[in-house]
Amino acid sequence: MRLKHGQLKHGRGRRFVSAMFCAIGVIASAAGVSGLTARPASAATLRWANDGDVNSMDPYARQETFLLSFMQNIYEPLVRRDKDLKIEPSLATEWTQTAPDVWRFKLRQGVKFSDGTPFTADDVLFSFKRVKEPTSQLNSYVVTVADLVKIDDYTIEFHTKGPDPILPNELTNWGIMSKAWCEKNNATIPADLGKVTEENYATRNAMGTGPFMLKERVPDVRTVLVANPNWWDKPVGNVTEAVFTRIANPATRVAALLSGEIDFVYTVPPQDVDRIATTPGTKILKSPELRTIFLGMDQMHDQLPESNVKGKNPFKDVRVREAFYRTIDENAIVAKVMRGQAQATAEMVAPGINGFDPALNERPAYDPARSKKLLAEAGYPDGFETGMDCPNDRYVNDEAICQAVAAMLAKVGIKVDLLAQTRLKFFGKIGAPNYASSFYMLGWTPNTYDAHNMLLSLVGTRTPGAGIGDNNDGGISNPQIDADIKQIQVETDPKKRQALISDAFGIIRSQYLYIPLHQQVVVWAARSNVDTVQLADNFFPLRFVTVK
Repeated sequence: MRLKHGQLKHGRGRRFVSAMFCAIGVIASAAGVSGLTARPASAATLRWANDGDVNSMDPYARQETFLLSFMQNIYEPLVRRDKDLKIEPSLATEWTQTAPDVWRFKLRQGVKFSDGTPFTADDVLFSFKRVKEPTSQLNSYVVTVADLVKIDDYTIEFHTKGPDPILPNELTNWGIMSKAWCEKNNATIPADLGKVTEENYATRNAMGTGPFMLKERVPDVRTVLVANPNWWDKPVGNVTEAVFTRIANPATRVAALLSGEIDFVYTVPPQDVDRIATTPGTKILKSPELRTIFLGMDQMHDQLPESNVKGKNPFKDVRVREAFYRTIDENAIVAKVMRGQAQATAEMVAPGINGFDPALNERPAYDPARSKKLLAEAGYPDGFETGMDCPNDRYVNDEAICQAVAAMLAKVGIKVDLLAQTRLKFFGKIGAPNYASSFYMLGWTPNTYDAHNMLLSLVGTRTPGAGIGDNNDGGISNPQIDADIKQIQVETDPKKRQALISDAFGIIRSQYLYIPLHQQVVVWAARSNVDTVQLADNFFPLRFVTVK
């Protein structure tokens, strides 16, 4: 069965299951690529800000929404998402599953990188090798791929490790890089952002096929993009220059918007939403987000690194993990910290993600008394001390949420030593290759909009170089979940696949492997003369922006 690319829809709950599996054998047409209209005649500059920087110009540096979103303005994937999050052609014009374990892609001809180098299959093969390097944080995107074969300059085949019914969905955030440019500038291997001081040419420079080009980069201060005049597609918007500024202080960021110094704010402090919405000349854009915010615990080390408990790791005891879960009043966090701009959850994926199971989305009761009893049974009647890591410029009210969690845990005797720091230092500590956090906050949106991505990345037993468990920062290892993940990857029957996903989610829940908190609401703020498209994955493509 073959379908037009527009039939693979992003939907809600189980409706998305059937839509996704219609993608088996999908073939995409280049005709009517995105229904885009030509760029408006007037060109414009967009001045925008966020609390944190993008950290690197290397599109493989980190699997993090802001970095991936920012870099997709420069680097393009084979398959991208449109305004409705449906997949559509980008650097590939069509694709078809020619066998259960083979996907054939036709590449777009006539495309050039912004330095004039033609885009061909050799760039895809090079990018495939580069994204699989140990220092790449995106190798989970191609974890099912056994080999990538060049048929000719504009035809490639992905040979997968068994059937992969959703491979096109898995490629939407994998930006293709220039083989010639990377080789010329000694950037064939991604710099390891886990080592904060490590860089290569691609860390501060960029050169892709996308709608924008990098003009200026001053890390943690200012990054300027300009429109690529030779882009193969046409943007909806009219932005020809985008000036991004990091403004860490929330009050300063909002003041800059209200005064007209900037046009758009990506991360909006919840306490300022009403003020912005009622101020003449500014507006709030709001929609539900697919990201889940959660807490993780070190379940790998035999001794918890940042604790007064010696010789053992309290988080290896399910009673301790349950005690932490039941001590956290998520409803209070939603009401007081998030000011209602979030939806409490018990599941590690949002309702819009394929595989979400409503039957598993009821949180265990908030019960500090039971928590104290569980801690006593586990051998900690007076509690214990633990470190906690949190970003202060990544998620909405991230540091405030962690402060609230620490205060709640203190009521049952848990002393939390909270370390809140910028995303660069935060991710460098908790993630690969260090994995040095005892207790931490994280957020995750499956890039495929399918639960398998979350399970593979966050729960699968870490397998270095294989793209499994790369973001499993707590070192979880459960043989049954591992078996479920392998079967989910190749199962083409929707009901059987959902049963496997629900089984894995059930184990996560019963063993308290993570503490899900909420799905935050996507809240952006803009001047009234700025129009854009707000996506549920919190991506901000500049090609959709119009400044009047």
